[in-house]
Amino acid sequence: MGNNENNLNIYQNIRQTLVQARTKVYTTINATMVETYWEIGRQIAEAQGERTEYGKQLLKYLSEQLTAEFGKGFTERNLRAMRQFFLTFPIRHTLCAELSWSHYRLLMKIDDIKRRDFYMTECAESNWSVRQLERQINSFFYERLLATKKSGRESVKKEIQTLEPKSDPGYILKDPYILEFLDIKENKNYHESELEQALIDNLQEFLLELGKGFSFVSRQKRITIDGDHYYIDLVFYNYILKCFVVIDLKTGKLTYQDVGQIDFYVRYFEDNVKMQEDNPTIGIILCADKNDTMVKYSVLADSERLFASKYKLYLPTEEELRRELERERDILERRKRGDAE
Repeated sequence: MGNNENNLNIYQNIRQTLVQARTKVYTTINATMVETYWEIGRQIAEAQGERTEYGKQLLKYLSEQLTAEFGKGFTERNLRAMRQFFLTFPIRHTLCAELSWSHYRLLMKIDDIKRRDFYMTECAESNWSVRQLERQINSFFYERLLATKKSGRESVKKEIQTLEPKSDPGYILKDPYILEFLDIKENKNYHESELEQALIDNLQEFLLELGKGFSFVSRQKRITIDGDHYYIDLVFYNYILKCFVVIDLKTGKLTYQDVGQIDFYVRYFEDNVKMQEDNPTIGIILCADKNDTMVKYSVLADSERLFASKYKLYLPTEEELRRELERERDILERRKRGDAE
């Protein structure tokens, strides 16, 4: 056996040891987190009882105290979810150790007990990721299975195999809930692919250099709605237009889901971030598809007249943005090809 082959075998053994260790770490952290949140929910539910007003005061007090001592993850919304977790699954030993807190957040939204138990069992037995569970719920997997004759059930179940596999521990350990539970600083760069991240890096500098009046606010800005996390690639404030500019980058062609997503970001900023003296938020989708680059501006319907003449003066033109994205993508692809050669 040559040195190279011997080195490779040693590497593979060490790698397998690390993968097993990370899996064990995740499993331990996840089980502890689920049990902890269940216990917190039990204590809150029993303390509140039927006293609605006291319950609201208690959640506010607990949120302030726990956040001050233990960091993020203890908002009133999250504490309310923990209480609901206990009420939905009041018997501790019926909880599945294979399921994460994110799994249970989805399951709690299912009112029908039989339907919820079905998804809980299938999820644990089939090792579904959170995304797989969400897809099966949204595609009415349970209802379709009930309506399908026994001979056709296997074909319905095989649909799951076309979905992405369960995330490896390296990704799961960066889940925001895990991070908040352990009070670890979030590695926001992880949420983008190599290409997207590199484009965002350069786009940020490009806009600050070319755009008039841009002030950088945030990148990979996380917003949370009902326990679900969303990340806005770039957020600026334009002090000439006196408004926020949110930017979402897509490496493929523009879809109607992308338009809906940027509209959701804009509306969130309108309701939760924008100050009274600010002008309406501007949303920009940048599609970095090399052969069919599209740039779309999405602003609230009632503000189009306000910005029709203004934003063209202070934002880079569609052609400028298109050229910059294509230039950076070409550089990155050439660099990648060079590394592979």
